[in-house]
Amino acid sequence: MHTHGVDGGALMTHITVDGDHLARLVRAVADQRDQAAFVSLFEHFGPRVKGFLMRQGAAESEAEDLAQDVMLTVWRKAAQFDPAKAAVSTWIFTIARNRRIDVLRRERRPEPDMDDPLLAPEPEPSAETYMSKTQAQARIRQAMATLPQDQARVLTLSFYEDIPHSEIAERLGIPLGTVKSRLRLAFRKVKAMVGEELV
Repeated sequence: MHTHGVDGGALMTHITVDGDHLARLVRAVADQRDQAAFVSLFEHFGPRVKGFLMRQGAAESEAEDLAQDVMLTVWRKAAQFDPAKAAVSTWIFTIARNRRIDVLRRERRPEPDMDDPLLAPEPEPSAETYMSKTQAQARIRQAMATLPQDQARVLTLSFYEDIPHSEIAERLGIPLGTVKSRLRLAFRKVKAMVGEELV
């Protein structure tokens, strides 16, 4: 886990009861590959990571792709999370920050000022929010089950079988852009069906 450069900075958050709940979700993903726990993490952090990246200057479509990539990293590397070193939010936003910096370096663009308060993550919601999300797990699973077959297929391959987007494109014989667009459509449909209160 990479947490260098975040001590005392804008990305740090205090570990609270809510943080403990998030840590349990990450542990469930790490130990049991718990899909419901991952959906809960994705619904919570996905929009926040996207907003974080957009405040850094990423276009909406780029921020959405990067946010999905960040959450896929969370799924793949959940076992690397150490609650003794950082809160879940700090860990995930550090992944997002590093991914954004990697993109900027590849494009040879100036790096953002990570001490800018505008780049700070949004505050964690109350414990009541987590209760409502827990109660909505069945609705999320049901919504995912109603996706069109092509969207459900790429979602399963990407997040549940841990297959990179490029390999999915090769396996299904479709362009990489199609894989990403189907994933975006799938998440939007799930969010639309379960309601904005889960965002």
